[in-house]
Amino acid sequence: MVNREDISHDKSMGDLAREAAWFFAHSLIAAILLALAIGVISLNDPDPDSSTPKLLGTVLAVLFPMIGGFFLARVHHNNVAGHVWISGLALFSIVCVWVIGLPNGRGLCETCGLSEKIWRTFFTFNRGSGLMGGDGLLVGTWTPLSMIGYAIGAKLAL
Repeated sequence: MVNREDISHDKSMGDLAREAAWFFAHSLIAAILLALAIGVISLNDPDPDSSTPKLLGTVLAVLFPMIGGFFLARVHHNNVAGHVWISGLALFSIVCVWVIGLPNGRGLCETCGLSEKIWRTFFTFNRGSGLMGGDGLLVGTWTPLSMIGYAIGAKLAL
């Protein structure tokens, strides 16, 4: 059975523009909630070489936006919030293509293949690839996870 609210054939350009604006706003809110989670972690002055703060950051990158998405969707009742995971997936895809195009070099994953570049840049806590200046977790993992967590929280609220 098709939900009538999700069919875009009956929507005006104004309705579609409003939905696009809400989609962008919810994506931005998810990123702001991620920044709050990072702020909480940085209050502890973590060791950048330790894997514990990175694991905690990964968990908080999902939980903070999930809780925020839950409460915002509860208050606002906006169906667009549940689709923010799409922007997380698009961001992850774009960053993956960028990392694949980065050159290998001494100390920068010099013998890595494509899949190892992706894995060591985004999913490894201890032996990163050194690509992206060490910001692979932040840009390629935590930001998409925050958008996915936000969407999950919003879906749970609706």
